[in-house]
Parts: sequence; structure tokens; C-alpha cells
Amino acid sequence: METPAVITDVPALARLQRRALIVGVIGLVAGGAGALTNTDQFFRSWLIGFLFCLGLSMGSLALLMLQHVSGGQWGLVGRRVFEAASRNLPYVVLLFVPLLFGLPRLFVWARPEAVAADHILQNKAPYLNVPFFIGRAVLYFAVWMTCMWLLNKWSAGQDRGEVAVHPADTRRFRTVSAPGLLLYVLLMTFASVDWVMSLDAHWFSTIFGFILVAGQGLAAFSLVIAVLALVADSAPMAAILNRGHFLDLGKLLLAFVMLWAYFSFSQFLIIWAGNLPEEIPFFVERLRHGWQYVSLAIVLGHFALPFVLLLSRDLKKQSGVLAMVAILILVMRYIDLLWLVEPMFERHGFPIHWMDVALPAGLTGLWFFLFARNLRGRPLLPLNDPFFKEAFAHDAH
Repeated sequence: METPAVITDVPALARLQRRALIVGVIGLVAGGAGALTNTDQFFRSWLIGFLFCLGLSMGSLALLMLQHVSGGQWGLVGRRVFEAASRNLPYVVLLFVPLLFGLPRLFVWARPEAVAADHILQNKAPYLNVPFFIGRAVLYFAVWMTCMWLLNKWSAGQDRGEVAVHPADTRRFRTVSAPGLLLYVLLMTFASVDWVMSLDAHWFSTIFGFILVAGQGLAAFSLVIAVLALVADSAPMAAILNRGHFLDLGKLLLAFVMLWAYFSFSQFLIIWAGNLPEEIPFFVERLRHGWQYVSLAIVLGHFALPFVLLLSRDLKKQSGVLAMVAILILVMRYIDLLWLVEPMFERHGFPIHWMDVALPAGLTGLWFFLFARNLRGRPLLPLNDPFFKEAFAHDAH
């Protein structure tokens, strides 16, 4: 097969970039106006948007490292998507900064008067305090940014024919990716405790970090499927992408749907069976005041429907239909984060505020704008990768 030409400008990506910018600006303007009337809600909604953008970038970085370690052909066709999404990590860091100004509004343990009146918070104060919280966040982002920078730097050098153009030299990718994957899971577990679980400092779950890690991987697989389907008919992807690639990605998407569901149900089953007063309020709050309908939507839309659809081998070979399933999962990832964050705060009436939609949409819109710009800035295929020819030989099953 003839090697496809190096093409960076794809019309579909240009349209995505323009539309994402429009959504981002509208969402942020609306959210900014809402901040003037309800500052507490502004920070809660901003946290949801931050977590969603974090999941897209960190899930993509994790899958990029996984591909370098495993050498799978599925990752070669999607590597540019993973790299472009990971390069949005500096933007995610910027999204974290406003949250620092809202710590007392988000976290009870950040209020000195609340800690003084709560014995449990006093016991957790050596870990849950503002300076240590910020220090841990700096560590998390420093490690993740280092992995992202090295992998993208070497990949750009590979495009120029300077590094990693021979199989032996690709070891540099694995040298970073193998420990990077372990550090990702470890640090994301701590980050999930800091940024989500500690919203209710009295509640705890030993599997909570794995749920967020699985959700981020699921979001990244959904992203790469949707983007590859978008550019599948454009050069140079039309010369390389085939039904077999989407079949492989669909299988991996199904695996992560099941993994996320396994972790989530395990948490529910253990907490509900234990019937401990420190743990069960988490689910009690999500089964009343209207959240029971959101919980049902998550069960159906985040697991049951995608699981049934992805069992079909024929469906996984159809890029358009598979992309719709992937987009559904991305929407459910947002709803799941909303379900995790908002019930931590007491609210009467309808449980979802309009800023819960506007601000995450605005932050995500800007994320996709930067992502599309990143993706358009480099060739869509790693043509100088010494293992790229294997992807060419990947026929539909």
C-alpha cells in the first residue's frame, strides 16, 4: 500500500474548532454572569467542568502511555488524538487555579471555624489543609506535565526524523510510559480524594480512585473513536483507517464500559451491604430529591445501553454508529461527574442548576477548540514510527 501523504489541515477539524469556540464563549459568558448572583454555585459548576476536561486530557495521556508500552495497532491510528488531548493539560492546570479561590466555599475542611467544631475534621487536618492540598496538586500536575512533555517532544522529533525512527530508539517512550502509568493511577487516586471525595470529608471509599481512573480511560476511548470517525473520510486517514481499526477500538470501549461498571457496582454493593453510617449517606443522597432519576439515567446510559450495543460485532465496524455510542458515553461521563459532585451540597428543589450545564459546556468548548488546534498542527499519522507499517497491514477482521 502506498504511504499516505503528510496532511495536517482537515476541514472537519476546522469546523470542530470553530463550533467549539462558539460554545465555549457562550458558556463562559453565561457562567460568568451567574457568578455575580451565586458565587457558591459558580465554583461547584466550575469544578464539574474542570473534572471533565481533566478526564479527557489525563485519560488520553494514560492511553498514550499504554500504547507506547503495549505497542498495539489501535494506538498507532489514534496516537495523534491522544497526543493532542494530552497537550491540553496546561489548559487544565489553568482551570484548576480559580478553584483555589473557592476552597472555603467548596470544602468544609478549608473553613477554620468548621474544623474547630468537628472532631473528625480535626483528626484529618494533617492531610486536609490548604497548604498541603496545594502542594499535592503541584506535585500531581508536575509529574503529569513531565510525562506529557517528554512523550510529545520525542514524537515531534520522530516526525522530523531526528529521534525514535529505529525500533531500538523507541525504548525512550517505554522508559517514560511504564512508570508513568503507575504514577498516573497512584496520583489520580490521591487527586480523586482531594478534589472530589473530600467535598464530604466524613465519607470515604477505598475504590473511588479506580472509578475515576476507569472513567477517564472510558472518556479518552470515546474521544478517539468520535474524532477518528469524524476524519475517516478525509486524507490521509481515508487511506489507512478501516473497519478493523474501529472494531478494535470498539472492543476496548466495551472493556472499559464493563470495567467502570464493575468498580462502580462494587463500591455500591460493599457500602450498601456494610450499612455503616459513615458510608451509606453517599448513596442515600443520590436516591432521593430527584437524584434517583439521574442515578437511573447513569445505570441505563453509562452501562446498560452501551453494553448491549457494543456487544454487536457489526456495530463496532460501523464508524458512524460507533461514534454515536462514544458521544453518548461522553455525555454520560459529564452526568456522572455532576452526580458525584452536586449531591455533596445541600439543595432544595430541582437538583441541577443551569450553571451546571453552562460552565462545563464553556470549559469543554474551549478544551475542544484547543484540542482541534493541536490536532491540526501536526500530521494525523505518525509516519516515521518504525512500527507504523504494521498498522497498514491491519485488515478488517
